[in-house]
Order: sequence, then structure tokens, then C-alpha cells
Amino acid sequence: MSASPGSGVRRNLLPRLRGRLFHLWFLLSRPMTLGVRGAVFDRESNSVLLIRHTYVPGWQLPGGGVEAGEHMLQALERELMEEANIELTDAPELKSLHFNRQASRRDHVALFLVTQYRRLGDKKPDREIAEAAFFPLDALPEGTTPATLRRLAELFGGEVAGAEW
Repeated sequence: MSASPGSGVRRNLLPRLRGRLFHLWFLLSRPMTLGVRGAVFDRESNSVLLIRHTYVPGWQLPGGGVEAGEHMLQALERELMEEANIELTDAPELKSLHFNRQASRRDHVALFLVTQYRRLGDKKPDREIAEAAFFPLDALPEGTTPATLRRLAELFGGEVAGAEW
């Protein structure tokens, strides 16, 4: 018996289709979110950039979510510009990756150390950012978030990076 025309195509198509459907199901059932934060550090003044949002309390490192189709560095560049008028002039250093249980069961945050940058003027308050300013590491503002304090202790105080944000 000879195989019917197209049966080989069906045999090859079915596993590929099944693989694509499984991949789609996996993406829909197990979505992971990724965010970036930048510790923008001024060596001369031993200070770090912090921002204060209009919709959540506390001072924190600038950053935000990585959009679909966007690389982490692109997201960091975009967020630093949007939140603080900071332009990267060289590649930042990826320092750690953290699970952010407070955001969701699937959220992770990549922390970058930024030492090569250009400030393009003061950040004016808008609907998202109330303030953006540099603070000396030994004089952080009241209300600096616990996660921000942990990250700064890891970066500049020799603490071991924690798994959780």
C-alpha cells in the first residue's frame, strides 16, 4: 500500500501544530513579568538617584516593566529617561535578579548599576513622578522603601544580594 498524497505533510504538520499549541498554552498559563531598576550612582558626591511616584508611597530606585519585544536595557533606558531625564552613556552593569512576590507570583526585577550617564535637566513633576533627586548614601530621605534600602546595602554596603525584592 502506498501512502496517500499529503500524508507525510500531515505527519509533519501535526507535531509542529501540537508544539505551537502547547507553547501558547504555556505562555497563557504561566506568564512571567520582568521589571528593571537602575541604581544611578554619582561617584563624586557618593549619591544615588531616587524617585517618588504619585501613586505609591516612598522613595525608590527608578525603573519599571519590560514591555513585550523590548530588551531589559531598552526598558532601563526608557524608564530612566521618563522618570528622571537620565540618558545612559555606556552600558550599565547587571548586578542582581530578584523575585518580586509583592507585585505578583511571577514577577522578577533585574537591578542594574548605572555609573555612566548624562542628566538632561531636572525632572519636572508629572502624573507618574512627583520627584526625582540624588541623595547621599549616608543621608537617604525618610520614606525610602525597604526594598530600596536592601538593594543599596547590597550594592554599596557589602551585603549579599537577597533572592527576594
